[in-house]
Amino acid sequence: MEGSESLKIATWNINSVRHRIHLVTRFLRDEQPDVLCLQETKVLNELFPAEAFRKLGYVHQAIHGQKAYHGVAILAKKPFRESGVQDFCREGHARHMGVTLDNGVALHNFYVPAGGDIPDPAKNEKFAHKLHFLAEMEKFFAKRKKSDPAILVGDLNVAPLENDVWSHKQLLDIVSHTPVETKLLGAAQAALDWTDATRHFIPPYEKIYSWWSYRAADWEASDRGRRLDHVWTSPGLKGALTSQKIVKKMRGWQKASDHVPVVVELSV
Repeated sequence: MEGSESLKIATWNINSVRHRIHLVTRFLRDEQPDVLCLQETKVLNELFPAEAFRKLGYVHQAIHGQKAYHGVAILAKKPFRESGVQDFCREGHARHMGVTLDNGVALHNFYVPAGGDIPDPAKNEKFAHKLHFLAEMEKFFAKRKKSDPAILVGDLNVAPLENDVWSHKQLLDIVSHTPVETKLLGAAQAALDWTDATRHFIPPYEKIYSWWSYRAADWEASDRGRRLDHVWTSPGLKGALTSQKIVKKMRGWQKASDHVPVVVELSV
């Protein structure tokens, strides 16, 4: 794109930013993204390790946290035009942060509720909460202009396609891959005609994951993963995607999160 600049964005459910600050430091030194979006930071805003990020050049910070649970943050090398939170979450959890980057691109960082273990909203309030959250995402983006440049990232806690899980057949009744969840996520994606950045580069017939359970004795050998972490781009950024990768090796780092980063590059 003529006159455009490269934009590198990483999204990662870090599963406690203070507990894994050494890992995020290593990742930022390795990858040098322009913007890092974190989920499940698990810390109040005033206790967020802001200085550690400033020392690495991420001086512009939009943080929405709470004690011990949830929490999202956007950390960037360049200033934001604005930042703010939308209330998708009926429980009042810290699960969204939005910013407008200096180039005018809107960036939304989400941590969708996991939904518990029972895929029945009548029996499981956590699952009902998740379905409500996904429906609110659709409503919100249905009101946005498709021509506006926007990026959605985060742990969406849904593996939508058959090859986003290790066994489509065995996981159809498992929360994160049930038909009701994948339908709602699909509706949210269709609301703004979002492009799934990972599947833009990797065809749907290939298996690809971003999460591996702590319960596996050997996560790499069993490779029973799910693709729960996503980057979407709006029609206003059509043709802007230049690369994507899921940094699988980081699942093997000492004291790793059960999620690994997704890194996308665009020309905007």
